[in-house]
Amino acid sequence: MNAPRIQTTEDDALDLGDLTKSLGFLVRLAQVRMYDLFFNGFDGLDVRPGEITTLWVIDLNPDVRQGAVARELNIKPAHMTKLVQRLVADGLIKRTIPPEDRRSVRLSLTKQGKARLEDLRQTFLNIHDSENTGLTTDETEHLRVLLHKLAFPEDRL
Repeated sequence: MNAPRIQTTEDDALDLGDLTKSLGFLVRLAQVRMYDLFFNGFDGLDVRPGEITTLWVIDLNPDVRQGAVARELNIKPAHMTKLVQRLVADGLIKRTIPPEDRRSVRLSLTKQGKARLEDLRQTFLNIHDSENTGLTTDETEHLRVLLHKLAFPEDRL
C-alpha cells in the first residue's frame, strides 16, 4: 500500500497505513500543527488558545453567560471555571451573578481585558493568515467550510 509516510527528526519514515484515512487522526495532526503555529507566533508571550478565544468571544458578546461560552467553545465546565478564575484574577474579565438568576454567571471584559485582547489580536490574525501554508486560497476556503460543517453540524455559517 502506498500510504503516506511521516518523517521524524531521525529521518525514519513511519508507515501510517489506514490511519491516514481517519478524519479524527488527520484533524488531530492538523490541530497539533496549528498549535505549533499559535505558540511560535506568540513566542515569549504568556498566552494560550483558550484564553484568547474566550476573551474574543466575551468581547463579541458582552455580559454573556459563562455556560454559553463553555458550550460554544466546547470547554468542560470544570476547565471553564478554572479559566474564568484565572482571567478574573488577572483582571481581564469580571463575573457578575444576576440577582434574578443566582445560578447564572455573566462575563464581560474589563478595561484591562479589552487592552489585552487588542494587544493579542493582530498577532492572532497574522497567525491565522499563516495557517494555510501549503494550501491555495481555494483549498483553504474549502477546508474551512468542511471543518465548519464538522464543528457546527447545526450549520450556522
